[in-house]
Amino acid sequence: MAELLRVERLRAGYGEAVVIDGVSLGLGAGETLALLGRNGTGKTTLINTLAGATRQHGGSIMLNGAALHTLAPHQRAAAGIGWVPQERNIFKSLTVHENLSAVARPGKWTPEGVYRMFPRLAERRGNLGNQLSGGEQQMLAVGRALVLNPQLLLLDEPLEGLAPILVEELLRAIRRITREERLAAIIVEQHPQAILAISDRAVVLDHGTVVHAGTARQLRDAPELLERLLGVSR
Repeated sequence: MAELLRVERLRAGYGEAVVIDGVSLGLGAGETLALLGRNGTGKTTLINTLAGATRQHGGSIMLNGAALHTLAPHQRAAAGIGWVPQERNIFKSLTVHENLSAVARPGKWTPEGVYRMFPRLAERRGNLGNQLSGGEQQMLAVGRALVLNPQLLLLDEPLEGLAPILVEELLRAIRRITREERLAAIIVEQHPQAILAISDRAVVLDHGTVVHAGTARQLRDAPELLERLLGVSR
């Protein structure tokens, strides 16, 4: 499988503070990576750094062999990064359809394709962003990333704070995006079992460094290792 993403000795943070220090990882085209770790271990900082939203102190980020770390955030989006941050960053004063059509780029994923994946959004296409529930806003945030037609999707805790029925709906959509459509993705999540089940590989961070890297199945099938690394049991 061709390598899509290569991160080497990445150091980054906020201002002069270094949060991730010496992180290296790779991701193949069409692969999904579960990015795990306890709270405050640097997961969000790593995602934000890939998207260009932190200060990088060293290392490199290559996407399809081209340097990503030299680009501004909007240039990274054009280069193939689709980012769904914790804050969602939808336009709350625009309708659902305006949110999607305002950022859409030519390619497979269109607003109509997003509506087929998320029927709730189709029903609310004329609603403003601030009229949506938290789960609907999250679906819209994922849809906005998809219509960029990215090569790599970055999802930062997409299930956080959602009702169980919406968690299942969003998980089904993520599974389709990653397993059926084979869009490469890096997913940060506090529910490791749910994400490991739909991931190819797993990386665990602790204090800004990689403390475990391997297949998702290896970690999913090793409850004692999950307990030691994350403090959770199967």
